[in-house]
Amino acid sequence: MRLNSYLFRDDWFLAAPANKVFATVVDLAEYPRWWSDVRSVSKIDEDTAELVCQATLPYRLVLRMSRAEEDEPAGRLAVLLDGDLRGSLSARVHRRPSGTLLQIRQEVEATKPLLRRLAPVARPVFLLNHALMMRRGHAGLRARLA
Repeated sequence: MRLNSYLFRDDWFLAAPANKVFATVVDLAEYPRWWSDVRSVSKIDEDTAELVCQATLPYRLVLRMSRAEEDEPAGRLAVLLDGDLRGSLSARVHRRPSGTLLQIRQEVEATKPLLRRLAPVARPVFLLNHALMMRRGHAGLRARLA
């Protein structure tokens, strides 16, 4: 894997019905209400939104997300990413007896010049920053669904 390429996989268990998880995850406009690292969401068109994110480190990422797949009966979601990160994000929503398993996969390349320049020494810190952001996202989604 190249120095500026990242593959992230996260599994979130949520004590909520799959249809409620799916509906909450596809409603990007509401993300700033439950995920503190998503600072703003601007709708571009019916299939595209721009998100501004900032986790623990003092830089922001501007991401344009374009819907590639949204299939609630199959529990599949996917978006293409462009901007400070380029690549894709996909999610699977699996019904479980006591709730829902949300599996998230991100394959991205950092295009933001700061991230590219610092990757040789800061890559482990970037990975930790992402892990903390995802932990807060999981906690925020659990609270939102409660």
